Amino acid sequence: MSEDELKTETGETASAEDAAGLDPLELLRNELEEARQQVLYAQAETQNVRRRLEKDAQDARAYAATSFARDILSVADNLSRALDVIPQAMREDDASKPLVVGLEATQRELMSVFERNGITRIAAVGLPLDPNQHQAMIEIPSNDAEPGTVIQEMQAGYMIKDRLLRPAMVGVAKKPD
Repeated sequence: MSEDELKTETGETASAEDAAGLDPLELLRNELEEARQQVLYAQAETQNVRRRLEKDAQDARAYAATSFARDILSVADNLSRALDVIPQAMREDDASKPLVVGLEATQRELMSVFERNGITRIAAVGLPLDPNQHQAMIEIPSNDAEPGTVIQEMQAGYMIKDRLLRPAMVGVAKKPD
């Protein structure tokens, strides 16, 4: 096969390299090396895309319940508030004691379901304010706590696995005036 036939077959036209007098075999070797590099780059890109898709699928499985979990947190909050306002006399009364015991059992079961699904409560009171987990609602003058320390929790915060589901709404200590 002549040089012109080779160029016609590969779809090339005369190049500056031909003008420099390079051997046609050397030209083919260069093209082959370029094609190898392109194949390697394509394989690497395919592998990267596959890894990204696997991670996205894994995240989708791990965090699929996020929206539902946010909605059910209000149920947990209301149940806790209901239990907090039950007077001691009602807790000891034989007629209402089964109701209180049932509400407490429901709360324990709800917390157990949260735990099984990777939903955990954020610690707040007594810790320094962490803007990644706490939302400061008020500053409270205090001689007992270091400024910037959470001294009151108004609403519990929760994490789902390693992501914030809802920040804890807290009151933070400040120096008295």
